[in-house]
Amino acid sequence: MSRIGKSPVTIPDGVTVDVKDNTVTVKGKLGELSQEINDISVKVEDNQVVLERPSEAKDHKSKHGLYRALIANMIEGVSNGYTKQLELVGVGYRASNQGQKLDLAIGFSHNIVIDLAPEVKVETVSEKGKNPIVKLTSHDKQLVGQVAAKIRSFRKPEPYKGKGIKFVGEQIRRKAGKSA
Repeated sequence: MSRIGKSPVTIPDGVTVDVKDNTVTVKGKLGELSQEINDISVKVEDNQVVLERPSEAKDHKSKHGLYRALIANMIEGVSNGYTKQLELVGVGYRASNQGQKLDLAIGFSHNIVIDLAPEVKVETVSEKGKNPIVKLTSHDKQLVGQVAAKIRSFRKPEPYKGKGIKFVGEQIRRKAGKSA
């Protein structure tokens, strides 16, 4: 990870990075994120964030790359944002949303209603003849990934027919059925 840690993170226009004590705060047009950083020194120099580690210890090397990646993700998130798309594959599978409530009909005896965090914007797309798609958008990469994984966990894609909730573009490993 040290090669990743050594490369500086460029700060785009409209994004400010503040370092106080052990906390890095990134503000942009889409929101504000902060991350606590231990053992690694962070400096903001001429539109770049540079991270330096105190020693060559294994723990310091791994944290060096980790924190550099987290800061890069925060800067990308507040400037451009992150989007995850989930596709509901199956007969009768439907998705709808009212504000921050996502309503999923995925083959259970009842619909699943999820209250989403206010930082995550949800949008459902249902076209005739196509599978319903749930679009999740946020400035926090970790949060949008966690919400998408939680929604996917309600009905993971199965390997025989491919029914379930999958990410758009995800390849499902299919199995052959039993031969008669």
